[in-house]
Amino acid sequence: MDVRKVERISKALSDPSRITILQQLRQKENCLYCHEIADFIDLTQPSISHHVKQLADADLIVPEKEGRNVKYKLNQAVLNEYVQFLNTLKV
Repeated sequence: MDVRKVERISKALSDPSRITILQQLRQKENCLYCHEIADFIDLTQPSISHHVKQLADADLIVPEKEGRNVKYKLNQAVLNEYVQFLNTLKV
């Protein structure tokens, strides 16, 4: 994993709301619709969209369009690669 990708992921994970979204994705069997996010995060729709975009830009989640709805899936491969990179930093 290159340093830029690590930086992008680290920045995406630096916000508690984004971590909450990832945790909810994990609990919902890696599938969460956009409208469901508003049910557990007390933020405006533009703020939610910003956080989701940050996660998607970091490849931590993958958006899938279903008609007028968008569902998000956790990108487990990227998350695993990030964790492996962090493990290389351990002594």
